[in-house]
Amino acid sequence: MERSSSVIQPVQQKHPGKPKEVDEKKEDGKLQVEQETTDEVLADQKVMAGEAQDRRNIWEPSVYYALGKESFYFAGHGISIRESLDTYGALIWPGAIALCQFLENNQQQVSLMDKAVLEIGAGTGLLSIVASLLGAWVTATDLPDILSNLTFNLLRNTKGRCRYTPQVTSLCWGQDLERDFPYLSFHYDYVLAADVVYHHDCLEELLKTMRHFCRPGSRTTLLWANKIRFQSDLRFTESFKSSFNATLLTELPQHEVRIYKATAK
Repeated sequence: MERSSSVIQPVQQKHPGKPKEVDEKKEDGKLQVEQETTDEVLADQKVMAGEAQDRRNIWEPSVYYALGKESFYFAGHGISIRESLDTYGALIWPGAIALCQFLENNQQQVSLMDKAVLEIGAGTGLLSIVASLLGAWVTATDLPDILSNLTFNLLRNTKGRCRYTPQVTSLCWGQDLERDFPYLSFHYDYVLAADVVYHHDCLEELLKTMRHFCRPGSRTTLLWANKIRFQSDLRFTESFKSSFNATLLTELPQHEVRIYKATAK
């Protein structure tokens, strides 16, 4: 930085006042961008918090829901999910429900029977449970502090019901992928991801993780479902389309959810 300043100073002396004006404009522009980014983050956090509060309001007065517990019926089985309001990762979001419904209703198009399936950002485990009930050998992954509740839900809803016992393991997006999931040893037919894109700081790491498991020649298919909430979601979607051969399988406008199928370019 000091070297750059020593080079620029002689130019500034030839045009007294002008560079300062330019610098002030740049600084004003920088502050404006930073303010816009801050405002976007706050707005996005408010939306996510609002969705979580809406779910709390649904749980409390309903005959079908208890606080922190939600029931579903997929693949011929009742599924009981224990949720937590402490973290976004322990809540059920619209993308997971939409992808569960899609997998159940389109088994000829996407058959999970006897397939090796990895879910990234598994959260409460609903999607992994449904994939297991549909005959897949599932590995559900998420951050270490999510795994206890994830394991509880998986065991509770798959024991004695599935061809394969689902596995649970820690996966931090973008970190130690070659060490923990070496490409030559870990091959999956499908990678599932639901509502993993919202306003967080790990979108680049998420895309890196998707690329790691869906490499050219791997024949791995990625199924990604997400509610589109923020501008950052749209920006990620463009990066996603640039990285993969992506097809929009279905869109649910009433829920603002899109489901994509993708393979490596």
